[in-house]
Amino acid sequence: MTFSELKDFLDEKADFYNNANFIEHDPIAIPHRFSLKQDIEIAGFLTATISWGNRKAILNDAEKMMSFMENSPYDFVQNVSVKELKSLEKISIHRTFIGEDFREFILNLKRIYTENETLENLFLVNGEELNFYHSFHRFRENFIGENLHRSKKHVSSTYKNSSAKRLMMFVRWMVRNDNKGVDFGIWKNIDQKFLSVPLDVHTGNISRRLELITRKQNDWKTVEELDVILRKLNPNDPAQYDFALFGLGVSKDF
Repeated sequence: MTFSELKDFLDEKADFYNNANFIEHDPIAIPHRFSLKQDIEIAGFLTATISWGNRKAILNDAEKMMSFMENSPYDFVQNVSVKELKSLEKISIHRTFIGEDFREFILNLKRIYTENETLENLFLVNGEELNFYHSFHRFRENFIGENLHRSKKHVSSTYKNSSAKRLMMFVRWMVRNDNKGVDFGIWKNIDQKFLSVPLDVHTGNISRRLELITRKQNDWKTVEELDVILRKLNPNDPAQYDFALFGLGVSKDF
């Protein structure tokens, strides 16, 4: 497949899957319930955090978190007390993300929102940086702080070569703005050209079949390898190809 043929193929598939019909059965459906910026951020971040495994289970378990937060995430985070969160200690949320982890995430978000109007401030790409490698590390350090709680394992570390798939998916939701109605585009201070495709089993397998990548691991080095070709295909919006690669992987159309 020539470069031109590859671009035409991926552009067509990205356009096909990038539409409102994509939302209903995808984790992004949870933050789409809200209109307040901070509600969208919190719902998106928590949902992205548990986005591994069966998508139906992800949606059900994200719904469990939203219900606990009385379907007003920002108001809940602002006003909840440690005592009120005690009931989370014994419940299950999603696989290894347990109630105790959920409690710590809420408390971390409460601390962060007392200092910031938006989570965007913690994900800014600085200076000569080309991607979110350092940004995600800075966010992780800020979010975890001095806390050595077990919940830290649910925030990926790019400095340990993680692909940070869930963090990348979250920032894609917040940053991309193409007026298709799927991604929110509510973060205006981060250019979408810095985004990468959230690398998971589906996007990784299809990328290898298309010979976009040669590495066998789904890690950060592979994210950067995939960036090379996708940023040639569309330097202003490389993450649009997440729709093509993920859609082809899930639908088994390719």
